[in-house]
Amino acid sequence: MAGRRITVTVSPRPCSGRRILARKRPRVDGFMNSVKKLQRREISSRRDRSFNMADAQERFRNIQLQEGYDTYDPKQQSFSRLPCLCKRSKVTEIVAAHDIIFALTQSGVCAAFSRETNQRICFLNGTPDEVIRSLFYNKSNDSLITVSVYASDNFRSLKCRTTRIEYIKRGKPDAGFAIFESESLKWPGFVEFDDVNGKVLTYSAENSIYKVFDLKNYDLLYSLSDKNVQEIKISPGIMLLIFRRTSSNVPLKILSIEDGTVLLSFNHLLHRNKKVDFIEQFNEKLLVKQENENLQILDVTNFQIIEVSKAEFLTPSAFIFLYENQLFLTFRNGKVAVWNFRGELVTSFEDHLLWHPDCNTNNIYITSNQDLIISFCKASSGDSSAEVGSINISNILTGKCLAKIQPSHSTPSHSTKWQHASRFQWSVSEALEDITALYFDEDRNEIYTGNMRGLVHVWSN
Repeated sequence: MAGRRITVTVSPRPCSGRRILARKRPRVDGFMNSVKKLQRREISSRRDRSFNMADAQERFRNIQLQEGYDTYDPKQQSFSRLPCLCKRSKVTEIVAAHDIIFALTQSGVCAAFSRETNQRICFLNGTPDEVIRSLFYNKSNDSLITVSVYASDNFRSLKCRTTRIEYIKRGKPDAGFAIFESESLKWPGFVEFDDVNGKVLTYSAENSIYKVFDLKNYDLLYSLSDKNVQEIKISPGIMLLIFRRTSSNVPLKILSIEDGTVLLSFNHLLHRNKKVDFIEQFNEKLLVKQENENLQILDVTNFQIIEVSKAEFLTPSAFIFLYENQLFLTFRNGKVAVWNFRGELVTSFEDHLLWHPDCNTNNIYITSNQDLIISFCKASSGDSSAEVGSINISNILTGKCLAKIQPSHSTPSHSTKWQHASRFQWSVSEALEDITALYFDEDRNEIYTGNMRGLVHVWSN
């Protein structure tokens, strides 16, 4: 599942790309960029969309804890001049490509592990003062992009680097090269990677210029300069420009993502003196919600509006749009719901209370054919006193829980200690405590989880 948008500060929703926002100053606790960041992963069509419930249940029926890795290495961490990089910290992000697992920790250390050898290949931190903020696997050219800040720059600017996967496999992460060096990505500047359209969006706050690059070769395509633009939202084929609101309306423009051509300009009426909770673009649909007002779903092709009662649709903490199914997920207070663009609730999930109520979507994975959601949840009916959670695999269209990974589920006893090439011991129960990151490798049919101690676990059948 690719294509994510991430902001270091809280954003209304994860979007089609992956956005990393520059910050004024680093946090002392190691740049808490993933606890509250929201991500949306690109969801594309596949020929196997007929994948049914029985197939899914069989696919996950015998999944068990198989292996574990440690992101912490005292020798490597002593290489750093930064105290935050010398400490063990939780896994905030996991990405997999070509049998390699990349695990990023809250402190900014990124480690690569091989599923073929079950060994750590290398660390991706190239210098003693580099703090990696985020990862992005670029399918367009089979490379990993790291976005970092540096102590030598007082952690003020984002720096991007791309490294081909084949070099990382050989243990040569230094073979990569810097990209977007001409861009000043100081706070509140950002970079956003968009798998859906194969584009990169950057924003330089110094001159209020947005630039769009080709994701495959990083060539500049065009620039946009307007100090009145407050936000840009990306959808398949288009960009939505949201301008500074007036007392009664908000000016909007829809542009072609390919060349920046303006396709439509209009003003959307607002309730006076009511703050805007969110404005979201999904193909021809515009979702607008103001504080204590109904949700409005506007069709920009004919300007017809559907309203959903504010009692039925409460402002969510995050969205995930399902492109092919013409649906969207909402997340609120640890609960997930599925809606259509007629404003109708399609699905509520059974036995699916997310472990992290702030909707840290690093603990959520949507399969590429849009039929399954894999999440780290409360183990049993939302028991808040339970120390161990469960990994739930649920059908998005029905809300049914198809499989669950929990201590009693795995063949080895939950008290059994495992020890492999990772050189540390763990049990199934311990592996299901405090999961902070989750990723599903659809090619290998393996789930990877990371926890508070910086450990990565592999679940496979």
